[in-house]
Amino acid sequence: MLTKYTDAVVVYASEYGLKIVAAVAIFYIGKIVVKRVTNVFKRLMNKAHVDDTLVKFLGNLIYFSLLIVVILASLNALGVNTTSFLAVFGAASLAVGLALKDSLSNIGAAVIVIIFRPFDVGDAVDVAGVHGMVEEINLFSTTIITPDNKIVMIPNSAVIASNIVNYSKKPTRRIEHKLLIDYGDNLKVAKDVLMKLMQDEEKVLAEPAPFVAVSELGDNGVELVLRVWVNNADYWDVYFAILEEAKLAFDENKISVPFPQMDVTIKNKNELL
Repeated sequence: MLTKYTDAVVVYASEYGLKIVAAVAIFYIGKIVVKRVTNVFKRLMNKAHVDDTLVKFLGNLIYFSLLIVVILASLNALGVNTTSFLAVFGAASLAVGLALKDSLSNIGAAVIVIIFRPFDVGDAVDVAGVHGMVEEINLFSTTIITPDNKIVMIPNSAVIASNIVNYSKKPTRRIEHKLLIDYGDNLKVAKDVLMKLMQDEEKVLAEPAPFVAVSELGDNGVELVLRVWVNNADYWDVYFAILEEAKLAFDENKISVPFPQMDVTIKNKNELL
C-alpha cells in the first residue's frame, strides 16, 4: 500500500513539480525585472523633469500592468487556462471602471493638467469660477486658496472643462483704471496730472510706457482711461496706490469727479390741466 502512494507522489511530483518550479521562477524573476523596468522609466521621467505626481502615477501604472503579465505567465506555466481568467478580469475591470468613472476622469484630467501645465503650484488663477492661488495638484483635485484664505478643492475634470485664466504665467501685468471728470474741467490738465502720477510711481514700468486718453464722452462726464504695466508681484500695490493718488491729485488741481445725477422738473397740478 505504501508503495502505491509513493508511486502516486512520484508521478504527481514528476508531472507538476517542474511546472511549480517554473511558475515560481517566472514570478520571482519577473517581479525583479518589473521593478527594474519601472525604476528605469521613473529615472527617465525625472530626467525629463516630469512632475513628481505624474511620475508616481505612471510608475505605479507601469508596475502593476507588467506584474499582471508576469502573474498570467506564471499561471500559464502551471497549466492554468488563462483565457477564462482574462475574461473574468476584463469583466471585473469594466465593472470597476463604470463604478469609478468620475474618479478615473479626474485622474485623466490630472494627467492633462500635469503634462500641458496651464498653471503651476503658486500661480494666481481663475479656475471653474474660483479665484485664488494654486496650493496643490493631485490625481483627483486641484486645491486653491482664495484671497480671504478659504480652501477650495476643484475636481480635475471640472478644471479642464472650464476656462483657465493664469495671472502668473507672464512676469508683468497691465493695470487699467477708468476715471470720470466733469465737462467743465480742463482736459489737458487732467491728462497731465494722471501722466505725472504714473511716471512718478516707482513700481510702474517704463516699457511699455504709461498711457492716458479719453475713452468716452459719457452722460455724466468725460471718461479717461489710464494704463500702466507693472511686475506681477507689484500689481495690487500699484492698483490701489494709483486710485488714491489720482483722487488726491484731482483735489489739488480742482478737478471734480462727477457723480450720476438727474434733473427733475416738478409741475404743479394747474399746469397739467
